[in-house]
Amino acid sequence: MTAVAAGSRKLEQTYGIPTAPVSTLQFLSRVKDFLKYSKAPLPFIFTPHPVIGLPPKALDAYIEGNDPRTGRPVIDEIIDALTKPVGETLFEPESSETSQASARQAFLTPDTEDNLQRLFYERGWTDGLPIVLPTEDRVKRMLGGTSHKPDEVVGEIFQMDTRENIKYTVSNIAAIAVMAGARPEHFPVILAIASTRQTALMPSTTAFSAMLLVNGPIRNEIGMNCGIGAFSPVNLANAVIGRSWTLMATVWGFNRPLKTLWSSQGNNLTYNSMCAGENEERSVWAPFHVQKGFKTEESVVSIFRGWTLFNSPGTAAKRSHGEELKIELGAMPPANSSATIIIDPLVARNLKENEGFATKQDYSRWLSQNIKMPAGSYWKADHIDMLVASRAFQGVEPFASWKKIPDDELIAPFYDPDRINIVVVGGETSPLWKVSDYNHVISVSIDKWR
Repeated sequence: MTAVAAGSRKLEQTYGIPTAPVSTLQFLSRVKDFLKYSKAPLPFIFTPHPVIGLPPKALDAYIEGNDPRTGRPVIDEIIDALTKPVGETLFEPESSETSQASARQAFLTPDTEDNLQRLFYERGWTDGLPIVLPTEDRVKRMLGGTSHKPDEVVGEIFQMDTRENIKYTVSNIAAIAVMAGARPEHFPVILAIASTRQTALMPSTTAFSAMLLVNGPIRNEIGMNCGIGAFSPVNLANAVIGRSWTLMATVWGFNRPLKTLWSSQGNNLTYNSMCAGENEERSVWAPFHVQKGFKTEESVVSIFRGWTLFNSPGTAAKRSHGEELKIELGAMPPANSSATIIIDPLVARNLKENEGFATKQDYSRWLSQNIKMPAGSYWKADHIDMLVASRAFQGVEPFASWKKIPDDELIAPFYDPDRINIVVVGGETSPLWKVSDYNHVISVSIDKWR
């Protein structure tokens, strides 16, 4: 047994499993935050930033070089962490200034509208745009949009500011809906979204975005835009429902730069989370919610999320819609093997009537079987190596098999047709589409919240 192994075994018997956590220096504030709230005396080691996008030689130099925080060799710190008792860490005792889990008050002190708008912004409760102040009367009117009691619990979320699980009520969500400019008739949709416990914002360095899709009769009842400019800022229902979801995430603390928001460039899609209704009336295929097991007459909201969204430039004269979409998806290695294609009704009609795809599922199966890429191109994508390689090493198929084949052998990255979602949105002014790596997360009933 080597000296390192012997020291590690002794340390495990005394303190548990020796750990040498490594982070880039960019996340020093996050590490401090973690240590402060977890009170775990972990000996964090730091390297320069970034990691993603750099060649192996540069990453090796990080480990062979010095910790930019301490100036000590990184490899020495790793060995020390695995063989010696835990000493001084970055842990800082919590002060009264940083403790935010204090008693909450239901109402703010009365003030001018300008001062209250400023206060909401300074406390991190808005998206930077003006809000409708949630007065008691306005919240009460919003509550008229549902039969559920104000104190009924809608869901539970981890509050990032206070580091506690909180239960939020119908009344809490009503206040957020007021802030977003919603009306009572929009409230059942907003409650359904809140009930999913999903956040519109994700704590990632990448430009995560999300989409809300509404199906069923409520689209027309509240005047949602499913046609021309459905994703554009022209429709009240689309705008305020999507913004309500963003404000939920904001109030829950998911948009604090260098604390919970790390996206280098951010994403303007998250202002209203690409909220639209499916154009069921003009689609030649079954609505999305029916595909997910709901009845046609039910009203349903679905959540999608991912990284990448491409707008189509148009169809090439000598290629079909099917081929054109296949080419665009084939250039996008999917970390979750998922895709969501948003097509205009004109594209759907052409795919069915001229290209022979009788259902959305038929087209999804064709794409799954026909989109190919070299295994080497797949694994050389940084996000694939970071998020999928570990699954391959664990023996998860088909990734484990893809790791063993030659780089030039073709794989089908969208191997599961059920993970290729097709939704029909648009006003038939041009046969265009959007392709994305968005994954369908969940679909829930809106009618439950009426």
